[in-house]
Amino acid sequence: MSLDTALWFTASAAEAAVIGILLYRRVWRTFPFFFLYIVRSFVGDLASALVLHRYPSVYMTWYLGETILDSVLLFAVLVELAWSILRPLRASLSRLALLPVSGLILAVGAAVWPFTALPGLAGTALELRYLVQLQQAVSILQIIFLLALIASSQMLSIGWRDRELQLATGLGFFSAANVAAAVLHTHQTSLVQYQHLNQAIIGAWLCTLLYWAVSLAQKEAVRREFTPQMQRVLLAVAGAARANRVVLTESQSRRPHRHDRH
Repeated sequence: MSLDTALWFTASAAEAAVIGILLYRRVWRTFPFFFLYIVRSFVGDLASALVLHRYPSVYMTWYLGETILDSVLLFAVLVELAWSILRPLRASLSRLALLPVSGLILAVGAAVWPFTALPGLAGTALELRYLVQLQQAVSILQIIFLLALIASSQMLSIGWRDRELQLATGLGFFSAANVAAAVLHTHQTSLVQYQHLNQAIIGAWLCTLLYWAVSLAQKEAVRREFTPQMQRVLLAVAGAARANRVVLTESQSRRPHRHDRH
């Protein structure tokens, strides 16, 4: 058995183990999009191997669709994690608060997009360049999310035993490995180097899965309340957003209708 095949089977087994732990610990109820992301990874890996073996001519089209779906799910996972972090204030927040949370994450992703173009791909097809740029943008977004979460962990009263930080740490680590591999890919000179980088990426994904398996198998820590400073900040932001929404609604209701102008 080759190293590539061994890594692939081991990673698939680790994905299945994480899925089993998510079901057993009922974590999927709190993080359904993360659960879908792992299930998609498990099923997608099997389907990709089948397509590559039997239908190699359509593999690039398949890979493009897989990448787009993966990016959408990862965006949903980040929104899900951010919303879960706000659990202590859920009673004071409307469901519509998901919109500014999603908008903020999307805005950060749009801000990093211009910096994700790799110069080594300048001569490749436009679709491939956009595909790589999308992967890099989503990876950098996950790294920024993790760094922001770590930097504000004390104010948010979040520790390494909290699910949100555990999941974000795994995503951030694997994303950092993906970004580093993509940069190195543009400087590679041989097929052997390309193969070793792909093996390193699978190895990083395997380490991420093992970290999640060990972390999720443990009992989750009781979620602590935010610090008073953070509560005031978040409630002030939520209050401002609610006030703006009320003003906008009132202005629209006062706007004369078309039949009132005659």
